[in-house]
Amino acid sequence: MTPTIFRLLSGRTCSAFATALIPTTLTLAVVRDGTVGDLGLVLAAEMLPMLVLLPVAGVAADRFPPRLVVLAADLVRAAAQVGTGVLLWAGPVRIPVLAALAALTGAAVAFGNPSARTLVAAVAAGPDRLRTNSRLMVAQGLASMAGPAAAGALMLALGPGWSSLLTGALFAASALTLGGIRTRARRRGGAADRPGFGAELRAGWAQTRRHPWFLANVLAHGVWHLAAGLLLTLGPLIAVESLGGEGAWVVIAQAGTVGLLVGAWAAGRLPVRRPLVWVAVASAAFAPALAALGLRLPLPVAAAAYFIGMGGVGLLSPLWESEIQLRVPPEALGRVGSFDTLISFAARPLGLAVAAPLAAVTGTAAPLLAAAVLTAAANLCVLLLPDVRTARGREPATALR
Repeated sequence: MTPTIFRLLSGRTCSAFATALIPTTLTLAVVRDGTVGDLGLVLAAEMLPMLVLLPVAGVAADRFPPRLVVLAADLVRAAAQVGTGVLLWAGPVRIPVLAALAALTGAAVAFGNPSARTLVAAVAAGPDRLRTNSRLMVAQGLASMAGPAAAGALMLALGPGWSSLLTGALFAASALTLGGIRTRARRRGGAADRPGFGAELRAGWAQTRRHPWFLANVLAHGVWHLAAGLLLTLGPLIAVESLGGEGAWVVIAQAGTVGLLVGAWAAGRLPVRRPLVWVAVASAAFAPALAALGLRLPLPVAAAAYFIGMGGVGLLSPLWESEIQLRVPPEALGRVGSFDTLISFAARPLGLAVAAPLAAVTGTAAPLLAAAVLTAAANLCVLLLPDVRTARGREPATALR
């Protein structure tokens, strides 16, 4: 591992752990002094700027050096989290101020995400890219395990505010680590020759439409994210009612986390010749988990199915990231990739939102079984495209900046 790759992994790990701390911190802080409606307002305040600003952020990722955009985004997130910590220290939570800080965090996430993808593409090339994306996915999985527990422990042991201050410190560490990375330049004209924002946005969408394999996969992944939202809402209810109580859901969730880590670890080590074929099959592997919970199969079966489903997620994520970074021209990667992130960010909350109303009308089985069929069909149909079945292409040439 080169020093630059190590620096990239260190910075992104700090950012992933900081991101994993935020939901639990906000939930505990708001529920302690506020209402469920207040919590919904704060979470929506973070989500909406992400959805609105992602296309803008894609243009920024292609227009400016990615390390500088990531640096600015992480510094903004650090400031917002320090502000949140001070607010929690000061006394009862003021929901409007907390929502404003959450919105600032969401805006920074929108700008940081596409640029982080282009930063990886600029730093890691050839076989190092897939291994790097695999390691990043492992770090993200470990962070998702440790973050909620760490946030809860800090809140209980030291009181409100400390978790947010730690989050801010981690974002600052990420900014300082990633901001100094030397990236690979994209040859572009000077400022006078650069098209306007609207023209660049339209060019990014035009570039996106040139890649049928990308659009088909993004839509299929949107179905997967919608299904995952349904499962995360209805799964705990089914586990409590039919599989043995709250401990049953903990077993299922931990089996999925282990599967995610195993899949991410394997992604950089398997001899993959047709990555997009693996991506499609791995995405469809989530269907058995949906069916197992929908049919209320015994706990060992449900846990094993969720292990396999999340193992597919761990496997497909590094492969998908590497293929986007390889197949999409570097000068358009931020804009094209932002559409992928936009679908992901929008579909998961939609699944979370509609799960309970659907279950109230049809019961818990029908939404999950329908989602299982749609997830398998949407992702396996992608295999009909010739571009999906082709072997991995060649790395485009770039120059150091």
